[in-house]
Amino acid sequence: MNKATAIALAAVVATALGAGYWLGTKGTFGHAAAPATQVATGTEPTKKERKILFYRNPMGLPDTSQSPKKDEMGMDYIPVYEGEEDASPETAKQVRISPEKIQKLGVRTEAASLRDLARSIRVVGRVEADERLTYTVAPKFEGWIEKLHVNTTGQTVGKGQPLLEVYSPELVSAQKEYAIAQQGQRDLKNANSEAQSGMKQLAESSLTRLRNWDISDEQIQALSKSGDSKRTLTYRSPANGIVMEKKAVQGMRFMPGEVLYQIADLSAVWIIADVFEQDLALVKPGQNARVKVNAYPGKEFSAKVIYVYPTLNAQTRTVPVRLELANPGGLLKPAMYADVELAATSRGKVLTVPASAVLHGGTRQTVLVELAEGRFEPREVKLGVQGNDYVEVLEGVGEGEKVVVTANFLIDSESNLKAAFSGMGSSQAKPAATTATAHEGH
Repeated sequence: MNKATAIALAAVVATALGAGYWLGTKGTFGHAAAPATQVATGTEPTKKERKILFYRNPMGLPDTSQSPKKDEMGMDYIPVYEGEEDASPETAKQVRISPEKIQKLGVRTEAASLRDLARSIRVVGRVEADERLTYTVAPKFEGWIEKLHVNTTGQTVGKGQPLLEVYSPELVSAQKEYAIAQQGQRDLKNANSEAQSGMKQLAESSLTRLRNWDISDEQIQALSKSGDSKRTLTYRSPANGIVMEKKAVQGMRFMPGEVLYQIADLSAVWIIADVFEQDLALVKPGQNARVKVNAYPGKEFSAKVIYVYPTLNAQTRTVPVRLELANPGGLLKPAMYADVELAATSRGKVLTVPASAVLHGGTRQTVLVELAEGRFEPREVKLGVQGNDYVEVLEGVGEGEKVVVTANFLIDSESNLKAAFSGMGSSQAKPAATTATAHEGH
């Protein structure tokens, strides 16, 4: 080995030793720094914070985000913390809403409670004259109208007031027969008992005939005193009331039984109300009612149910109900329309929720029950009697449970969207996983 070669070999060895020493020193320093870091970390105080798993779409869409963001409508994605992820089908049906959103929507709840469910039935009726206070003037003999004292329809008449004067040959003959019998009784005072009895029977039969023709006692007494028959007979009003119908015309001929006047006493009237068959079980005779008519805004009349008709109108599916009420001053006119409110009898205290809490979905009814703050569950219920502001709940909600009474349709729409998109998300999960696997294979 020559001198040049020896010098080159020594230089290479020196370089290798230097490099080895430098690498060893670096490795030692690197390992020594790690414990120092660990010590520094161990000295920091530990803070237990809730861990955010992800952020979910505020409208229940299946997309999520690992960082905060907003949806297309500008609503913030809702953070889902550890332990809050849906773990069962029951919790999957629930709707979670942030307190800020609850306040913005104006959500209000009310507890289901026992109450005396007052219910009123509102129906439409019409005013009619009381049939028991309606009278007709119809002579029982043939004759002619000589003079009219009441000659207009709608005229108010008093009991005993003259209506018309009539002439009838039969009436004149009956009066003369009675007058002769009366005179015969006076002439046969000293006759035998058989003659007196015969004349008395004739006088009584004549008197009965006049009374059967509705001749008043006053006119009969005047006939007995004077003994002179009158050519005409005065017909008087049988009651106080209003002339509802007038067929009498001066000079006309009338036949037995022909109606010349119809008079109605309107101091009390009827209201015939049409009650739907589903409400019929709540209507009983003796039940009180309130009546309003358009002619007198703000004025109420008190009425009472007196009869429920046994027939049903097949076209309207209603049953007529008759109410009776006083009519002081004659304010209520026949044929007026009336709004009738019937107070249904109470069945005692039942479990109720506000009527506004019920969401009607065709064949089923649901309410939103508040399980906790910001957590709601749609629940199907079975309803009973409907009240004015509350409705009876037979199944689905317990006493004391809080139900949403305002903005519930918004929460329900979010729940439906969540259910719909969850179904879409589950159907799309399998293809997505397959795609991910395929990429991993590549």
